[in-house]
Amino acid sequence: MFAAQYNGGSRSEARLLSAILVVAICLTLAPVLRLFVEGVTYQGDPSLTLMRDVLAQPSTLSALKHSLITAGCGTLVSLVLGSAFAFLVALTDLRAKAALVFCLMIPMMIPPQITALSWVQIMGPSSALLKTLGIAPPLGAPQPLYSPEGIIFLLGIQHMSIIFLTLRAGLRSIPQDVVEAARISGAKGLRIWWQVVLPLTLPSLGAGTAITFVTALGNFGIPAMLGIPAGYATLPTLVYQKLAGMGTTVLAEVSVLAMLIGVVAVAGILLQRLFQTRQKLHLVGSTSRPLVLPLGKARLPVEILLWVVIFAILVLPMFGLLATSLIPAYGVPLRLDTVSIASWQEVIFRQPSTSRAFTNSFGLAMGASLVLVVICFPLAWLMERRKNRLARLFDSLLDLPYALPGVVLSIAMILLLIKLPFTDATLYGTIWIIFLAYIARFFAVMFRPVQASLKQFDPAMDEAAQSVGASLYRRLRDVIFPLSAPAAAAGAILVFLTAFNEVTVSALLWSSGTETLGVVIFNLDDSGETGMASALAMTIVLVVIVLMALIQLLSRRFPKGVVPWQT
Repeated sequence: MFAAQYNGGSRSEARLLSAILVVAICLTLAPVLRLFVEGVTYQGDPSLTLMRDVLAQPSTLSALKHSLITAGCGTLVSLVLGSAFAFLVALTDLRAKAALVFCLMIPMMIPPQITALSWVQIMGPSSALLKTLGIAPPLGAPQPLYSPEGIIFLLGIQHMSIIFLTLRAGLRSIPQDVVEAARISGAKGLRIWWQVVLPLTLPSLGAGTAITFVTALGNFGIPAMLGIPAGYATLPTLVYQKLAGMGTTVLAEVSVLAMLIGVVAVAGILLQRLFQTRQKLHLVGSTSRPLVLPLGKARLPVEILLWVVIFAILVLPMFGLLATSLIPAYGVPLRLDTVSIASWQEVIFRQPSTSRAFTNSFGLAMGASLVLVVICFPLAWLMERRKNRLARLFDSLLDLPYALPGVVLSIAMILLLIKLPFTDATLYGTIWIIFLAYIARFFAVMFRPVQASLKQFDPAMDEAAQSVGASLYRRLRDVIFPLSAPAAAAGAILVFLTAFNEVTVSALLWSSGTETLGVVIFNLDDSGETGMASALAMTIVLVVIVLMALIQLLSRRFPKGVVPWQT
């Protein structure tokens, strides 16, 4: 009787796995496949002529060079800043570590176009903050951030949190016993760090560096805000300019550019995986005593230095953004007689695009989070229970839509949905194409934490529930979901905060009525409405900080692992 019941349960699980896999593949991998098909065909026939012509264009080669320079050098800046913070926070006896980690997470949650806008406001001859302090450069002086160096610097700041989080996770797993053994063997000072600590953290450091490079390569907001005014095009901004200037008539050409970005991004991921497979150092067992290195008399100076850096990269640009939002015209110094909230009133209460953008961004972020929980939770469990060939193939390719830059995914979604199969209908120009792009973009962000938590699940619990007659739905609801809920909640929080401020994907997919917050800020600044752009940017920053603070305050009531930056 149990065997018949088990076989019936196995068949229902297999059918459910196949059904969810088909949906997941259509959402995540179908756009990438459509992009590839478009890139290797010309006028409907297989040909490499178009690809060869596009890749040979001087603008393409120049943009590729610029992308590699800015992404590579920006990654080095992130590596220096992020690893320094990670080593000090994870391995020493610094005070107020939770506050430091919280502050270091904020730049990653703030949209890149806001990061660029805030820094532009504190530098250059028109800076309200510098004018107020009386140290502004003379009128006519160039804006130093409108340059490759400015893009590199801000890419480094924007993505240092990725290095920090990945390296910190690896450092926290190093037990005190390892260092004590090294000291007994005669190792001291920097030798312990160089020969013991650093080798054990190389996999985490390599993973963080690769992810940072791929993220910087696909960053649209910072190169667009700083590079377009300077005539310095990267691959994402070149794709945007071509599509914005000639519309969908250049889809075949920009698909080749998108594939080029994707190839470089995937190469970075493959190099990271190769690095990890060659890393042969492993820790055996675990310990309740994590490694803690006392700083002694240097603790207070180090703490002061870290907080000064936090102030410089986070607080000071926000002051500049706030100052610009409170002046009647860009370039006017901020004084008591010049303070004005007209920009705030206009952009928040009078501009209909702002309220639409808030509604769209909140609805898209919340909807994507909920849909991904519904899909990823049963899919991860079923793939762990019975992994067939299709499931293994999907698992190996799942990270591709997230590894590809957002602009590449946007082109892929346009190609896939500009005309729905067997109909004349289209999703291009509707909010649904942005929603489906968010699902594809953040699928791995939700799926991987849930998958990792379910790998630790004892299948005997599910088998016991099945043996007493529990249906598949009831086992998922009462047994599996409660155990993986913290990981699902952490993924949902990350998806929501990231999608709420997203601009890289929606920059190519929006139309009138479907604007997102990132798009509105970019358009306001591009049209010269700097004060309103700054006011809206400050509003978003405050919303993000308030949401993160609420999650932090409620974290004690949540199970361990729910708050992403505390794991």
